[in-house]
Amino acid sequence: MNHALRAEFPVLETCVYLNSNSTGAIPRGAEAVLRRYWETLRTWRDDAWYGWLGEFDDYVRALAEFLGATPETVVIDTNLTTLLGRLATCFDFAAERAKVVITDQEFPTVPFLWQGFAKYGAQPVTVEFDTDAVVSAIDERTLLVCVAHGSYLTGGLLDLERIVARAHEMGALVIVDAFQTVGVVPIDLRTLRADFVLGGAHKWLCGAHTAFLYAREELLPTLRPAATGWFAGADPLSFRPARDWAADARRLAGGTPIPLTAMLSRVGLDLLAEVGVRAIREHSLRCTERVLARADEAGIRVRTPRAAPRRGGVVSLSFPGDHEAQQRLSERGMVCSWREGLRVAPHIYNTLDEVDAFMDALVAERKESHA
Repeated sequence: MNHALRAEFPVLETCVYLNSNSTGAIPRGAEAVLRRYWETLRTWRDDAWYGWLGEFDDYVRALAEFLGATPETVVIDTNLTTLLGRLATCFDFAAERAKVVITDQEFPTVPFLWQGFAKYGAQPVTVEFDTDAVVSAIDERTLLVCVAHGSYLTGGLLDLERIVARAHEMGALVIVDAFQTVGVVPIDLRTLRADFVLGGAHKWLCGAHTAFLYAREELLPTLRPAATGWFAGADPLSFRPARDWAADARRLAGGTPIPLTAMLSRVGLDLLAEVGVRAIREHSLRCTERVLARADEAGIRVRTPRAAPRRGGVVSLSFPGDHEAQQRLSERGMVCSWREGLRVAPHIYNTLDEVDAFMDALVAERKESHA
């Protein structure tokens, strides 16, 4: 464990923090960004926008490099819902192909959004969160396959390569929600060939609340979003009425951007990029293996797939009184989250000793609850 890296995350001084699948630890360098931002506001001049937009673009470039993409294929906005909804307006659901394949473990945004697009002809079909089930559901009527890389409930992973290959064979496009995995599970967009990938910074990327959308370069000229804004125009800073969309992924942007979240998120991204996502993955697997072993030893039921290729960065444990147990653990200084199970999510800044301390507390909690 890199102790210098741990020192960059102040929350680790106050608790055992195993909650990165919900909200990643924020590095102390974010404080300097906030101070600088306030100083800009305190001495406001309109020229500040040019500096802000430069930092905004710098974050997009750094994020694209981390993902194995080019900056021209990545756009950022406030949240994934906004970006997915905007992307959905690019498709014609009145044609023969209108089927949208999703799974039963998508984050609530996804089924809710496609339910809304049913009024325009979209035909969402829900299948089990299982690679074979997704592949079997893709047919000649499928327009889109919109699936999470990792389940927010169990931490299980889908085999994206198989899904992308089947979708492309049938003439369908793939939208990947990587919010639960980006930053802890390697995703190389150069080799994956997914058509669209979405994610965000405030979980495993240790950033603020900002989201991204990657669009495969060959598809960009075909995307004509309806729900967009002035910043998606070819020359927004001319402040003239837009005649056409931007040539790159910025055509999927919205209105006035929010530079602060990108500036804050850059701090964590730089720290993780220096470590490298493959080293992060190796450490994550060591930590989650320890959680699995300790859970088995204590007789605690595991809801997460055990095989490393099918497991993301989180282990979900079935535990009596899960939500209340989460609160009591927090009072002991042991921070995790609950979504139909206790979700334990060690990251690169955590140690195996912390994992053991958490499991010791969990075992003690279990004994007390059975007393």
